[in-house]
Amino acid sequence: MSIPLDLEAVAPPAIAPILEVRGITKHFDGVQALRGVDLEVRPGEIHALLGENGAGKSTLIKIITGLYQQDQGGVLVAGEPVDFTNVRTAHRAGVVALYQELSIVPTISVAENIVLGEDAPSTLGFVRWKELRAHARAQLDRLGQQINLRRLAGGLSPVQQTMVAVARALSIDAKVLILDEPTAALTDTEIEGLFAVLRSLRDEGVAIVYVSHRLEEVFALCDRLTVMRNGRTIVTKNVSDTSIDDVISTMVGREQSEMYPARGTGGGDVVLSVEGLSGRRVSDVSFEVRSGEVVGIGGLAGSGRSELLRLLAGAQKTSAGTVQVDGRAPVGRGVGRALDAGIALVPEERRAQGVILSAPIADNIAIANLKSVSSGGIVSQGRILQLAKRALAELQIKARGVRQPVGQLSGGNQQKVVLAKMLARNPTVLLMDEPTRGIDVGTKAEIYRLIRELAATGTAVVAVSSELPELIGLSDRILVMHEGRISGEVDADGADDELILNYAYGRDA
Repeated sequence: MSIPLDLEAVAPPAIAPILEVRGITKHFDGVQALRGVDLEVRPGEIHALLGENGAGKSTLIKIITGLYQQDQGGVLVAGEPVDFTNVRTAHRAGVVALYQELSIVPTISVAENIVLGEDAPSTLGFVRWKELRAHARAQLDRLGQQINLRRLAGGLSPVQQTMVAVARALSIDAKVLILDEPTAALTDTEIEGLFAVLRSLRDEGVAIVYVSHRLEEVFALCDRLTVMRNGRTIVTKNVSDTSIDDVISTMVGREQSEMYPARGTGGGDVVLSVEGLSGRRVSDVSFEVRSGEVVGIGGLAGSGRSELLRLLAGAQKTSAGTVQVDGRAPVGRGVGRALDAGIALVPEERRAQGVILSAPIADNIAIANLKSVSSGGIVSQGRILQLAKRALAELQIKARGVRQPVGQLSGGNQQKVVLAKMLARNPTVLLMDEPTRGIDVGTKAEIYRLIRELAATGTAVVAVSSELPELIGLSDRILVMHEGRISGEVDADGADDELILNYAYGRDA
């Protein structure tokens, strides 16, 4: 993704911070989540808060906004100590957090969403709609957004929903705005629009805390950054005084060059044979994958990469073509038949398609492995716990235990649960769609290691990725798609960004 640098962004002068965090500690069930964390955010700056999943960022944000109470330490706003007992008290002090899963109510209007949580203007119990909409319009105008106030919020695009959430924060006079992965569902053009809004808010004096795993965004947008690791704040720097490589080394304690394990031989027998496969977008795709091989699938958004994996996994109907595993008869339609044939898919949208957020880790892993945890149609809780505990140990899933709901885990650990669920089936072919999207660099390295360990045992891995360094660093061989077809094949040892992009745009290399 190419994001224009904000060349006018400079570190603000050393003025008094609007938000201060001093010596915050927090325990959960004997686990030390935060260890004396310090943070200062100045008015009129965009301050990046960085760290691996599990570093303590989310816990810190929840303490700052009143969702959690710290064990020790304090929070100050505009130099005054505060003790937020809930989110509402934080809002009254002008501290607002917007999370990746926006708290937009889809069945009410844009205007109502903007004033949600406030006292609506009314007379004798009747809402003064004209006044309410005028207030909502003023907030959108401040952001330069022309969104229909009467429209139901559920019909908005992701970036419009984000703007409505920001407008709500402005309507309660936010002095500190905390954004958690705000660009996860946005296109490059939408990201640029959001950045323009955030810069204008910074220029108005709003302090913005920006949490993102996309470091190129941080360097395009932010003034300063603070890195957390293992529940501590490690360093705070001006963005102009550091580099992406330095930040990664600080976050994970190792160089970026150590992210990708050595490639394997990948020279086994053909285990996946695809012939003339077609779907809605995919057209006449043929290729083979050998045991122990990691095959990357590249291409632009809309090229058919994700659809190809869904067709292979039986999650989408084919219109033509065959899929064979280990030379056996073509795999029938349906996810169940594909799983029985040895094909398992780790989907791109893990929260919506890969896990049940409200269910425990153990149940999530068991649900795809009922045959192995039951006898005579009776499910064994003992087998479920044994399977889940083994997964926690082997994949190093950071959790309080196997009964913890998946929704309480970090994004990287949620991805590991999805992976554990599929690995418990001992698949012949593992399909992974954007395996590290929304995951910090440290957990990315763990996922890469797991993929290479699987390949070393003979599992064939097919992985879609939008990140060219990941495609090249992880794969043995790369298939590039353009408009539903394979436009080129690249050996990873000789691959570079330019070669892959040429194929992605349908040009001869």
